[in-house]
Amino acid sequence: MLLTRRHLLGAVSAAGLAALPAGASANGPFQPTWDSLANGYRTPDWFRDAKLGLWAHWGPQCVPEVGDWYGRFMYMQGHRMYDHHLKTYGHPADTGFMEIIGRWKAENWNPADLMGRYQRAGARYVVAMAQHHDNFDCFDSRWHGWNSTRVGPKRDIVGIWARLARRAGLRFGISNHGAHSWHWFQTAYGYDPEGPKAGIRYDAHRLTRADGKGTWWDGLDPQDLYGGPMRVAPDGIATVKAMKEWHDTHTGQWLETPPPGHPAFVKSWYLRALDVIEKYRPDLVYFDNYGLPFGQVGLDLVARYYNLSHQWHGGRMDVVANGKRLATDTQRRAIVEDHERSFVEDIRPDPWQTCTCIGQWHYDRPLYERGGYKSLRQVVQSLSDIVSKNGNLLLSVPLRGDGSLDDLEIRFLDGLAAWTTTNGEAIFATRPWRRFGEGPTRFAQDEAKQAPFTPADLRFTVRGQHLYVLVMDWPADGRLLVTSLAGDGNGVVDRVDLLGRDGTPLAFRQTETGLELSLPDRPNDTPMLALRLSGRGLV
Repeated sequence: MLLTRRHLLGAVSAAGLAALPAGASANGPFQPTWDSLANGYRTPDWFRDAKLGLWAHWGPQCVPEVGDWYGRFMYMQGHRMYDHHLKTYGHPADTGFMEIIGRWKAENWNPADLMGRYQRAGARYVVAMAQHHDNFDCFDSRWHGWNSTRVGPKRDIVGIWARLARRAGLRFGISNHGAHSWHWFQTAYGYDPEGPKAGIRYDAHRLTRADGKGTWWDGLDPQDLYGGPMRVAPDGIATVKAMKEWHDTHTGQWLETPPPGHPAFVKSWYLRALDVIEKYRPDLVYFDNYGLPFGQVGLDLVARYYNLSHQWHGGRMDVVANGKRLATDTQRRAIVEDHERSFVEDIRPDPWQTCTCIGQWHYDRPLYERGGYKSLRQVVQSLSDIVSKNGNLLLSVPLRGDGSLDDLEIRFLDGLAAWTTTNGEAIFATRPWRRFGEGPTRFAQDEAKQAPFTPADLRFTVRGQHLYVLVMDWPADGRLLVTSLAGDGNGVVDRVDLLGRDGTPLAFRQTETGLELSLPDRPNDTPMLALRLSGRGLV
């Protein structure tokens, strides 16, 4: 049965979930409070060992292939995505975002081949997007008709990813971005402030279930997709600039609160989020939220998720929940903090994660055409920095609208596979050393502001009895100095091996200045190197 907005209205208050159905998922040691989650949760070893996840951040917004947030910006006159939509598909009053969903066929999606590439690249977990801000469910959704089994590809995208990941021996996660769709999508109820269609409202304003009779979306209500009018731009806005200012102020802020006066939206989000957890039993759930969605509602969901994990795994905690910008140490013990496109300054006591992408989150063909992707060097440098500070990297390599990778992305994944095959020993199943590293390059929290690393920038990890030194760039003169190993205060080095070089150890001297090494010539295709150090008192 599809849960309609009429069924949902009045079912839950913004303050909590008293009217939500109780179930087995409520039984277990976790209560829906930050203290209960923090006191009972321990990040599972599989996540601490994994270090690298790959993310299929893929949905209908990838169809136009012009980048992020298409479903919002195509309804904002003056934006490049509005211009693209007008030129390619027609005016948004006539051809709205729901027609993009109808064009999403995933005709070249080969998930088995992609999963093989992800595994060869070194991924230990794979994350699939379950729901983005466009309010579309990429799974066999019990509560929402606008899902990928009914329209678009007509396939259970999340279910297929989950099955293949587990068949490959990888952990599987889902990402949930839908709590923001209530304000994000309000542009679909707007209008052009200028031009020949000034004042004519876009498709979300006029379409009803009855309009779908005999069409590809027969039986569905467009209002269930667009969310209903909650913060609609008033009549009379006369300029593109004024309309942008209105949306920036009223719908463009990153709001973590429920929509005022619309409890149905909160319950719909909750039931769909619980549905995907119960149906696919993900090892990780990524919430695109500061903290958890809707306050107490998010706490209730995560407590249920943790309690379900106890049921699934015989009383063992084996799952991860991600949230951003956590405010307290209690919150960082309760869930794993995610840092979007950013780093941390030093070793964190609790495991954490950076999520980033080699390009835009949704596929951007113009970015590909101008060679704008991150390089392999940048990514493995970021991975090394993150792992040295007790973190994981969740990396998106965006799929095209048809489900394929472009040639540059294939080349990137092949290069990542070669690097992790040679140097993965210094990354996977490691732990931080006494310090994360050394070097002159200033730390920048925002990845876009990070200065290039130099050969003097080093990162350290530990695995077993070995200390690993990840050299962020290959020294042009072949000489390397590790000042953190000066004298014998941090241990005595007996042997140094360059990973990927068979047999013969490197020559070195350990002096009061540091560990001095001479490196062989750099292979042309190696973005950075890793050393294995053996000795006494190193770890």
